[in-house]
Amino acid sequence: MYHIPVLLSQSVDGLNIKPDGTYVDATFGGGGHSREILKRLNNGRLFAFDQDSDALQNVPDDDRFVLIKSNFRFIKNFLRLHDAMPADGILADLGISSHQIDVPERGFSSRFDALLDMRMDRDQELTAANIVNEYDEQDLSKLFRKYGEIKNSGCVSRAIVRTREKERIKTTFQLAEAVRSCFPPARFNKSMAKVFQALRIEVNDELGALEEFLLQTPGVLKEGGRLVVIAYHSLEDRLVKNFMKSGNLEGKVEKDFYGNPILTFKVLTGKPIVPGEEEIKMNKRARSAKLRIAEKI
Repeated sequence: MYHIPVLLSQSVDGLNIKPDGTYVDATFGGGGHSREILKRLNNGRLFAFDQDSDALQNVPDDDRFVLIKSNFRFIKNFLRLHDAMPADGILADLGISSHQIDVPERGFSSRFDALLDMRMDRDQELTAANIVNEYDEQDLSKLFRKYGEIKNSGCVSRAIVRTREKERIKTTFQLAEAVRSCFPPARFNKSMAKVFQALRIEVNDELGALEEFLLQTPGVLKEGGRLVVIAYHSLEDRLVKNFMKSGNLEGKVEKDFYGNPILTFKVLTGKPIVPGEEEIKMNKRARSAKLRIAEKI
């Protein structure tokens, strides 16, 4: 299966769908969330975004559906182009699809020996191999600390620089061997997942794209429209939580002249919704998912 949608009913329920409304699936992927939204629409419309050409194979044959092959950071421009504003709801399932992880040649997983690629949009030039071989030691260390939350990021960056001085690091297994000495054997696989996460975020500018996307959502949604976001690691989730709470990325609630908070959204999830044991058993990649829902005031 291309991708098992995570928290499917909870996220689509969170959109509070009106049968004649206009909705956005900001991360189409395998199309699981889109198909569920379409089931609940009558003469409504659904616009979906995906920058990965592989996602085109999942497009439903439905006149109410439009796939926009682009990063969701351009949401406002494209929805304006399609006369789809204001929208009744936006859903974003962040991170990476199972398909991208499971296709070895995409280079997203340390389980397969493949070229270090990790591009979600394969038309872009920057790959993980470029980063590993061309960033200086200090920048690599910062990247692994910030995006992988790796405490001994200095060891990782030094090991990479030492290895690439002898030969270019081209594959996932070469990278794993280069940094093996930096991690305890019992934690090696988990540590490599963090190394790969950091590289993937940098290659695809995932946090930059998420910030741009979030900041545009108030201008895209109508009053009472819903923003529904599923995040998979603390860096993403913190941005989403801060933005829903305050309307800015820092999470600082601004106040008016009288001291009343100026809010953009009403947060509908006190604590994030997380998958139950049954869902995690069926799809272990769901285990880190956190769903947050907010309504535009």
